[in-house]
Amino acid sequence: MAIKNKQVLLANRPHGWVQESDFSIVETDVPALKDGEVLVKNLYLSLDPYMRGRMNEGKSYAASTNLNEVMVGGTVGVVVESKNPDFQVDDMVLGYFGWQTYGISDSKGLGKINVTEQIPASAYLGVLGMPGLTAWVGLISIGQPKAGETVVVSAASGAVGSVVGQLAKAHGCYVVGIAGGKTKCDYVVNELGFDACVDYKAGHLVEDLTAATPNGIDVYFENVGGEILEAVLDRLNAHARIPLCGLVSQYNETNPHPVRNFGAFLINRVKLQGFIVGEHADLFPQAFQELGQLVASGKLKYRETVAEGLDNAPKAFIGMLKGENLGKQLVKLA
Repeated sequence: MAIKNKQVLLANRPHGWVQESDFSIVETDVPALKDGEVLVKNLYLSLDPYMRGRMNEGKSYAASTNLNEVMVGGTVGVVVESKNPDFQVDDMVLGYFGWQTYGISDSKGLGKINVTEQIPASAYLGVLGMPGLTAWVGLISIGQPKAGETVVVSAASGAVGSVVGQLAKAHGCYVVGIAGGKTKCDYVVNELGFDACVDYKAGHLVEDLTAATPNGIDVYFENVGGEILEAVLDRLNAHARIPLCGLVSQYNETNPHPVRNFGAFLINRVKLQGFIVGEHADLFPQAFQELGQLVASGKLKYRETVAEGLDNAPKAFIGMLKGENLGKQLVKLA
């Protein structure tokens, strides 16, 4: 009897905020394997802000998801059938099968992972996966922080921002996070070890950011955009660096927030560089080595927010875009 595969498809292209009705959930039969292929049962699905852009039609750094196709996304899973000599049944693997319970691969883009007591499978979608690599590449390669400098990161309690701040501390910097709400700010300071955290929801962002950065800002790791970017621009030091990772506050806006103080880039000779982590694969071995050592030693801490079951993926995705998660947002599939 054929194995049933549950899949979440893109049903509509959202205008403004994503709705659960923009997705449809279907079941299909898993086809028989061809020579060279492996069948993977997905255990965890990663939910990430970039997926919102893939729901749109139009020019971007990656192709849009077509209507009635499976939503894109990173996964970790276990090989349950193999016709490929490089993979055996029960191998744990990192893949990009998207929002579905099973995936078939010809092995391209599929990598084995080493799951241990210190490093669970889910970590390969977060702190040791794309978010962790994004944090390392953006901060270390583009931000180039120096000991004693002030580093600020927005979405500081999220999967990327939390790693950015801890890496900056490990490199001797004074680190300030920006996050939404007292709970997240307390987590960032008390558990992750940031020097300060600004609650942008408290109603006095500019004043609080000024107080938290008495020596200005040398590196700003940008995940959010909008009013937070505006506030940061007024605090930048000469020759500051901004690794531009994301603009999550603007992804669902029909009228994006204009940046009023754009001239700060010229006045302070700021380096602003947008980046896509997949274009920096040459740095992955170095990044993974440092991240892996820090995680295994307990020096790099992380949290996961886990939704249960593929049916809850749309709701969890919308919640993540609204900032309801703490740390990495995952869906446990099996």
